[in-house]
Parts: sequence; structure tokens; C-alpha cells
Amino acid sequence: MFELMVTTNFAAAHQLRMVGNKCENLHGHNWKVEVYVSGDKLDNTGLLIDFGELKRHLGTIIESLDHRFLNEMDFFKNENPSSERIAVFIANKLAELIEGTPAKVSRVRVWESDNACVTYLP
Repeated sequence: MFELMVTTNFAAAHQLRMVGNKCENLHGHNWKVEVYVSGDKLDNTGLLIDFGELKRHLGTIIESLDHRFLNEMDFFKNENPSSERIAVFIANKLAELIEGTPAKVSRVRVWESDNACVTYLP
């Protein structure tokens, strides 16, 4: 089994609804994102997926989140734009973009601060 990981960052604002604390106020984070893909077979060039290709796909996803008010995005219209749901959003989008390669999304880790993160295992 092979597992590759790439990281990136984005800044965005959100407002968590119905949590009953200060996170219901509009606020922002500088999120760090770690994306892991795994697989047991390599392509004919000996790669699970090219790092450059993986970074491009992740960049496309992050561009849709960066400097946004996440509550206004369709994906989060009826859901809290929590770190957990951000991780799901990234995992689902990435899975669509790498379909057809030997790689599968194995986990997405989203850090909302230096000492708080969530890991989603699809």
C-alpha cells in the first residue's frame, strides 16, 4: 500500500449556527489542509498519482474556498461550514477529480488553528 500526502492553506470566514457559543459570530481562520491518497497499484510510469497532478486538483478545490464566506457556498447553505464538513467537501471534490487513477482519497485533515484539527476518513 502506498500513501501520498500534500498540504495547502486557505483563509476564509464562517459562522457556525446553533452551537450556542462565540463561534456563532462571524469569524475567520487560516486553515491548513493535508490530503492523503492511497492505493496498492501503480500506473505504468510507476506512480500512484503524480504529485503535480494531485497539487493541481487540490489547488482547484482550495481556490473555491479561499477568501470566501463559506456559509454562502451552495455546499454549506443548509449545513454548518464546520471543519468537519470542510474536510468532507474537500474529500468528495478530490475523489471526483482523481477518478480513473489508481489513487483513492484515504484521509483529509483540516487544521483550523495550530492546535485544533479534524481528520475525515472517507
